[in-house]
Amino acid sequence: MIGAIVLAAGESRRMGENKLLVEIEGRRMIEWIISSFDDVADELIVVLGHRPEDVVPVLKELGARWVVNENYAEGMVSSFKRGLDELEHCDAVFLALADQPFVDRYFLLKAIDVWKGGAKIVSPVHEGKKGHPVLFDKSLFDEILSLEKQEMIRDVIHRHESEHHLVEAGEWAIMDVDTPETLEQLTRS
Repeated sequence: MIGAIVLAAGESRRMGENKLLVEIEGRRMIEWIISSFDDVADELIVVLGHRPEDVVPVLKELGARWVVNENYAEGMVSSFKRGLDELEHCDAVFLALADQPFVDRYFLLKAIDVWKGGAKIVSPVHEGKKGHPVLFDKSLFDEILSLEKQEMIRDVIHRHESEHHLVEAGEWAIMDVDTPETLEQLTRS
């Protein structure tokens, strides 16, 4: 069983408005990332934090499952752990970022194939830069859940570098929509 955890807990400070609700080609950003996992992930959970009440109506409309990370200000690790608490029963989970709306379905399927071949971690890479979503094997869940506040998810990746496989991906893997400028760049391309 494959799970997907979409981190959507941030404050969108650089965007100046809730970026999850910004429309791109007629769909809200949160809709794009959720639909990327249609027919790929068996379960998906969105982790909210800052002002969840702004996004919950959209998630209800989409029939998406969500949880709120009350400790979202502690960073991405706390939100990932909150989502993982809900999907611990999965065999592997994708860690996805809500501000990367155009995840490629081909990459997701390829990542699952690479994982089935024995990889513990699978990441997209574009021009030498690693991106998201990252697929983590169940054997790493306890280690992730025991991360301390000062530790990062990349610490887990570094400890398991020999079991970390990279899959070539497009620019979408390293491009997140954090500012009005990146949104404009994305809509132009």
